[in-house]
Amino acid sequence: MKITNKPTNIQAYAITLLLAITLWGGCKPDDFQKLDKRNWVLTWSDEFNGLAEELPDTSKWNFNVGTGSGGWGNQELQYYTDRSKNASMDGEGNLVITAYRESYAGSPFTSARINTQGLFEQKYGRFEARLKTPYGPGLWPAFWMLGSTITTEPWPQCGEIDIMELRGQQPNIINGTLHGPGYSGGNPISQSYAMPDNRFDTEYHLFAVEWDEEKIDFFVDDYLYQRIERDDVSGEWVYDNPFFIILNVAVGGNYVGFPTEQTPFPQKMIIDYVRVYQ
Repeated sequence: MKITNKPTNIQAYAITLLLAITLWGGCKPDDFQKLDKRNWVLTWSDEFNGLAEELPDTSKWNFNVGTGSGGWGNQELQYYTDRSKNASMDGEGNLVITAYRESYAGSPFTSARINTQGLFEQKYGRFEARLKTPYGPGLWPAFWMLGSTITTEPWPQCGEIDIMELRGQQPNIINGTLHGPGYSGGNPISQSYAMPDNRFDTEYHLFAVEWDEEKIDFFVDDYLYQRIERDDVSGEWVYDNPFFIILNVAVGGNYVGFPTEQTPFPQKMIIDYVRVYQ
């Protein structure tokens, strides 16, 4: 007798029903993505529409210059300058922060770090930047914020919100992180977001946080990948004060390690815009 595996009508119906349930379940919206309706109002922005080689708008941005204490506390290797070579408009609606392998003021690399401290600070809201990252071992681009109380309450008591930071040796992975008292340095609250088939240096992506008195949400291209609520913080919640914005490209440091001979230079972080909403 020839034996076949052809299903009976009852079996076929059961398989069809199971498939339909599976597909329906797979298409159910992710409850985590169900956000309250937000009617954001733009409070601050920079579209970087200056002329080529023009420095950032001094009414909006300050430069950090030098090596900082202990490589800005991270054993970084670059010297931050206020030269247009390291941070300027490209004439096409972007700000470009460029890191070079060059000897400058005793350091083997140069780059730039700009901030809005004393010029713009805000408590709560949506903070976003559309940008392309650099890549390569030892590169550390970041879009982040520090609490304005840093002048009277040193880090980490002032609080730090890292909206986007990336290890250049992993150009498809970014991290969103909080540093505060009891959860800082090598023990922050952090989560990564990885792109399996793409990299953050090949095209622009939108990085954002939405922050209120109870939580901070982290987004990539408007996909919510991490929520940190007040009750999730093991130490003190220090996010009820205004924060200011920072953009920089570090070279080396304890987060990324050292550049290698294969790390290509110069490397650029290209920022299309930064926008803040309330």
